[in-house]
Amino acid sequence: MATGLRDRVVTELGRVVVGKERETELLLAALLARGHVLLEGVPGVSKTLLTKCFSRCLELDFRRVQFTPDMLPLDIVGGFIFNMKEREFEFRKGAVFTNILLADEINRAPAKVQSALLEAMQEQQVTIEGHTETLPSPHMVIATQNPIEFQGVYPLPEGQLDRFMLKITLGYPSRESESEVIRRNISDEGGEPVRGVVSKEELARCFREVGEVRVSEEIIDYLARLAIATRSDSRVVLGASPRAMVHLTRCAKARAYLAGRGYVTPDDVKELSVESLSHRMRLRSSTQVSGEEISVTAVIRDVVDGVEPPR
Repeated sequence: MATGLRDRVVTELGRVVVGKERETELLLAALLARGHVLLEGVPGVSKTLLTKCFSRCLELDFRRVQFTPDMLPLDIVGGFIFNMKEREFEFRKGAVFTNILLADEINRAPAKVQSALLEAMQEQQVTIEGHTETLPSPHMVIATQNPIEFQGVYPLPEGQLDRFMLKITLGYPSRESESEVIRRNISDEGGEPVRGVVSKEELARCFREVGEVRVSEEIIDYLARLAIATRSDSRVVLGASPRAMVHLTRCAKARAYLAGRGYVTPDDVKELSVESLSHRMRLRSSTQVSGEEISVTAVIRDVVDGVEPPR
């Protein structure tokens, strides 16, 4: 059962990562929808730990790349290296050739390195000097960034942001969760490692079943009306793109599947609207409410509340 899959993954990760149940479900939905995730949060809120444990739980190959200003595209996608022994050039695969790539602090690398991921994220392949290599399946990029740092960083352009299916914000834990984190880390001894609870065969079956989840014509019309509403709102200068709505639809199918349903409901769309759209929309600089600048999250919620869902 799909709900059993979700419960297994959430429970196993909960043994190591405290208080991140919803974030775990969102990661799982994005993976099943064959999407990529931008993890945003201040240092020390378990962004890296969550990603590493997530990949181990699903028994997927994992690589972590620490993005820095002196990186080259070769470090990410690979390239042709001259083999002295064979006296010829050979293609050497980069870190992107894995199931889950953790692009740690992606905004610390310059634009030419960030753009090296564009083809990989959109087309699941890499092309170097006319040579094309297909990436492993499944393939998922989980990128992290710190929202409060502005020095020594290169903000992601809209074209890059639009390729992330979801932006998940990791905030500070609740008091109960914080107490549990401290309690678990009093000693220097590491806890038990995360176990694999989903086989690759089961995961492949899940991908097929997610593809069979139904999206009615009423839901499709609802999504189209939502898209138009984001673009026509007077507070918005850049609304949701068509790719954003395709991503939202696919992720809603995965969420419905994880809930044990074979069809998408308006609630699936509403639940994912902020994570799907907040990183793609831009507000006018003059947008203010009662003298205070309004957030893009608040605008998205207003738009969703203002669009009548199908009955």
